[in-house]
Amino acid sequence: MKRLLLKSMILKAKVTQADPRYVGSITIDEDLIDRANLSEHENVQVIDRTNGKRLETYVITGERGSGIICMNAAAAHLINKGDEVDIMAFSWSTGEADPIFIEVDSNNRFSRCLNMGQFQA
Repeated sequence: MKRLLLKSMILKAKVTQADPRYVGSITIDEDLIDRANLSEHENVQVIDRTNGKRLETYVITGERGSGIICMNAAAAHLINKGDEVDIMAFSWSTGEADPIFIEVDSNNRFSRCLNMGQFQA
């Protein structure tokens, strides 16, 4: 049986821009897209650690090395510049999940990969 499982997660990224005039999506630095095994136009969930809001959108590739995390269109009304977010992608699988967890620094640059064991108290 196929199940929808967590594929990857970018942890504690800082929203650098919010543009309500853009058509839609979340713009993510291409370095982070590569590290998190994401694809342009892939569906993601964005969880705002600052205000607790959650939304679904799709990925647009941002300039490599820029650290950009930009909420676009309606999402820019829910998640603001400066908010801290987690970005999650899921995939259908018949096996077990082995998700990638990417931690970023205060400039949204790759810091390290984590595994599930590092989340347990």
